[in-house]
Amino acid sequence: MEKSLIDIEEEILTIPYAHFDGDWDMLQVFLERRKNPPYKISGDLDLEGSSIESLGNLESVDGNLDLYNSKIKSLGNLESVDGKLNLYNSSIESLGNLKSVRGHLVLEWTPIESLGNLESVGGSLDLYGSSIESLGNLESVGGDLDLRWTPISKKYTKYKIRLMVNVGGNVYL
Repeated sequence: MEKSLIDIEEEILTIPYAHFDGDWDMLQVFLERRKNPPYKISGDLDLEGSSIESLGNLESVDGNLDLYNSKIKSLGNLESVDGKLNLYNSSIESLGNLKSVRGHLVLEWTPIESLGNLESVGGSLDLYGSSIESLGNLESVGGDLDLRWTPISKKYTKYKIRLMVNVGGNVYL
């Protein structure tokens, strides 16, 4: 049986981004024709340096999500990323509904002030040079937690951070 471009699973479209040859605009046309349903990306989603500010009804990414140096403001409905989430030097202000990242989460040099609904990061969490003031609902970080050059690094000791969050690696203040 031939695999279709999309698979419908509980009314959430599963879309292999590679089928759109890395063309975000083409994907948006495809989604608009289907009245912008909730969707997830199978594989990686590379939007490095893009001018997009919204991911629409994207709920999950099965691979890596790269928004390095992008204009993204919020992750909106996105709940999970199975790989690495790179937001280095982006315009991100809110993680929206994001609850988990299985790989590393890079928020270095971003204006983000709170991690909001985020509960877990499987790899390291890099907040170096960000505007972070609150760890929100964060419960665990599998690797290192880097808080150097942030407002929160002046508020807490490493001990206090470890009381708030289960960190598997080092805490850098």
